[in-house]
Formats: sequence, C-alpha cells, structure tokens
Amino acid sequence: MSKLANKVAVVTGASKGIGAGIAKALAAEGAAVVVNYASSKKGAESVVSAIEKKGGKAIAVQGDVAKATDVERIFAETKKAFGKVDVLVNNAGVYKFEPLEEVTEQEFHRQFNTNVLGLILAAKEAAKHFNGEGGSIINVGSVASRLTPPQTVVYTATKGAVDAVTGVLARELGTKGIRVNSINPGLVQTEGTHSAGIIGSDFETHAIAETPLARSGQPDDIAPVAVFLASDDSRWLTGETLLASGGMR
Repeated sequence: MSKLANKVAVVTGASKGIGAGIAKALAAEGAAVVVNYASSKKGAESVVSAIEKKGGKAIAVQGDVAKATDVERIFAETKKAFGKVDVLVNNAGVYKFEPLEEVTEQEFHRQFNTNVLGLILAAKEAAKHFNGEGGSIINVGSVASRLTPPQTVVYTATKGAVDAVTGVLARELGTKGIRVNSINPGLVQTEGTHSAGIIGSDFETHAIAETPLARSGQPDDIAPVAVFLASDDSRWLTGETLLASGGMR
C-alpha cells in the first residue's frame, strides 16, 4: 500500500524546483496534491499534468502565501476539491544574495514576507483544517542557517527564523497530533539557481568542495525526505531539522 494513500497535501511554491519535486513524490505515494503557485501558472499546470499522467490526483491553486486572504483561499480550494488537509509543505521561498552595503528595506521585507510570514500564515491555516487525527507540517529551510555564508545576511536570517519557528510550532501543536519538522537542503540545482547564475559559478564550485558527497543536489534528492516526514514512518519525529545537504554543514 502506498505510504500516503488517502492523504491530501498542500505544497506551496510547487510550480518548479524543489516544490515541484516534492509535489510529484507525494502524489506518487498516493496523496492528492494541491500545487500552489504565486505567478507561474504554466509551471504549476505542468506539474499537475505530470502527476495526472501517472494516475495521481492534483490541482493547481494560485496564491501569494504572504497574504492571509490568499492563504485562506488556498485551503478553501483544497477542502472543496479533496475534502480535507493532512500535510502542508511550506516550500515557497525567495532569495537574493548581495553584500551588506546593498541590502535594502524593500528586499528585507520581500524575503521575510514570503519565507517567514508566508510560512507562519500557511501553518496557521493548515492547523485549522487538519482533522482530529492531526497532521504533518514540513518546512523547507536551508543549510545556510548553519553555514552563515557571506553576502546572504537577509536570506540566512529568514532561514534561521524557519528553524526557530519549526521548534516553536512543534511544541505548540504537538498536543493536537500535529508534527512540525524542517528539511534544510544544501545547494540544489533548480530553475532558480540556474537562472541566478549560481550553477556553474565559483559559488557552486566552493559548495561542492565543502560537500562530502561531492556534488550539488537535485530536487529528487529532497523529495523522498518530504515523503518520509509526511508519512507515518516519521510518526515519532517532531521539531526536527533534517539536513539534506550531501553532508555539507
């Protein structure tokens, strides 16, 4: 029997990259999946199509997780389509790497609004929709919160906040049967890291040199960890931060 049969999962920021990989993996294990996207409707529909071609169930739902009204609508559409929610993957995130002297208020708020506020708003709404059997919230952080690399002060601050929020919510929601854990990837090859010029750069070379498994990651390196945290296999885990970084730390 599939590990996630009869489960319903919401994956934020799932139109590409790590989110798309997680959405497909959850569906492959039997979950009905809501593929959330902020702007890339085409990408989200492509993920839904890929899931459906393999016999899975999925819908695409637009929404900016930094806006409470959008988050409420995402979960309303989920309940309308599938009747319930069992799993939330807080994957939506933005980043920009720049030296301290170039940091602006606008960029600070852009990253914190999506990476931290959006995560909190989605968790708040998910907790309302989980049934009496509890649920699983999976946050996507970053190994950056441990490595604290230069020229990432805002991004790393947001991911440090994700680590802290994971711990707080694990304690706060545990009595309701809701588990809260975080996956913290290292450098992963995605559309975003390619378009940002990170893949193939000196930054990637340095990252690989610091990674015991000697390569950058792929979305399908991260997705099985999300399946594990969504399933009953991890029923005794909450408040954990799992490094999915090829050993980089």
